[in-house]
Amino acid sequence: MKTQVAIIGAGPSGLLLGQLLHKAGIDNVILERHTPDYVLGRIRAGVLEQGVVDLLREAGVAERIDREGLVHEGIELVCSGRRIRLDLKGLSGGKTVMVYGQTEVTRDLMDARQASGAPIVYEAENVQLYGLKDGTPYVTYEKDGQTQRIDCDYIAGCDGFHGVSRKTIPAEVLSHYERVYPFGWLGLLSDTPPVHEELIYAHTDLGFVLCSQRSTTRSRYYLQVPLSEKVEDWSDERFWNELKRRLPGDVANRLVTGPSLEKSIAPLRSYVVEPMQYGRLFLVGDAAHIVPPTGAKGLNLAGSDVCYLFRILDKVYREGRTDLLEKYSELALRRVWKGERFSWFMTNLLHDFAGSDAFDRRMQLADREYFLNSEAGRVTIAENYVGLPYEEVA
Repeated sequence: MKTQVAIIGAGPSGLLLGQLLHKAGIDNVILERHTPDYVLGRIRAGVLEQGVVDLLREAGVAERIDREGLVHEGIELVCSGRRIRLDLKGLSGGKTVMVYGQTEVTRDLMDARQASGAPIVYEAENVQLYGLKDGTPYVTYEKDGQTQRIDCDYIAGCDGFHGVSRKTIPAEVLSHYERVYPFGWLGLLSDTPPVHEELIYAHTDLGFVLCSQRSTTRSRYYLQVPLSEKVEDWSDERFWNELKRRLPGDVANRLVTGPSLEKSIAPLRSYVVEPMQYGRLFLVGDAAHIVPPTGAKGLNLAGSDVCYLFRILDKVYREGRTDLLEKYSELALRRVWKGERFSWFMTNLLHDFAGSDAFDRRMQLADREYFLNSEAGRVTIAENYVGLPYEEVA
């Protein structure tokens, strides 16, 4: 098989890149090692920046998000028992965010891929990448006991942190930057109405809380827990009781509880690898960077990677601008590091760090008082939360 772009990974970044390329007349093949049901079973983020929503519209897959997505103009932060609303729209010059589950984004993109007839191979095993530096890249994989080969011009590694793409790059080429946090998030998904119309981020002496949502009837809640906790030790009743303990009384009194659809514990970490390209291979999304979910940036940074890579490849095939290829890593990383900084900042601002000394706790308190009680501080949070603008590719 021959194609112009081989995409490794059928998560939202790989599917979105494939859809944009297809609409631009650029042939591409997607390889995914798991089944479609497995991909859809991943419970992930639900807050989309305006830039990602616009990109989904450009890809022609926004009909359902425009109909069912919830536009949010603000968020609420709770600190020292005070509830403070951040007017995202007012503080950011009119920008908002969209609440729409990543699972639903993936489902929409899968449906669009199937309708387009563009090739996608699920359960592709033992994917291997070759010829990345000599200008003749190709990919091999195994399917139904047979080894297949795809010759291509470029490869997009959209296969996540544990995928093969980054691991194919020689170790001496890469620089790794990482921060591992000493806690995780215990998350619960339930078919219950959200406790509040907007997301609530709460700092408490008992640990961080996030009250999130996927729709007007489906809620997602998170509790900060030590890394030593095990999800099987948390019954639904224990979770709901602990959530109520950490929320302000008026909020806790409105909480509607119910059976969990899913519970899991996610450790928090920040991670970036540089560069994000090697010859004809381009890393996208979690293959190159991980952020703690506090800043709602994981899927959104993957979306900005997709945007930059698509704009570059579109100009390569339409205008012959091969000079732009070497700019991908630089463009993507500038926005990645800003997203990493904001996610690190929000994590440090709102979580309880066991073992921190009195000075660190006072500095954390001073940060909260400044950023939440000054116009400049609130603007800084708002403009980062709704998403910084993309750079032009030229």
